Amino acid sequence: MKQTQDTMKDHARQLYETGNEWRRKGDLMRAQNCYLEAAALDADSPAATANEMLEQIMAFRHKDYYNP
Repeated sequence: MKQTQDTMKDHARQLYETGNEWRRKGDLMRAQNCYLEAAALDADSPAATANEMLEQIMAFRHKDYYNP
């Protein structure tokens, strides 16, 4: 059981890092998808905070993402 939890935390960390790479490249939707998946795998992941910040940025910059 411990190994499975560690594996999930490692995968969540990788997703968080991948999300950061997408964010740096300007692909905010892919970044958000990575953050959401990472947060689902590990509730203590920094991805949850990163996702909240990204949502605030997108709400300010990209109103069409929420209102097509």
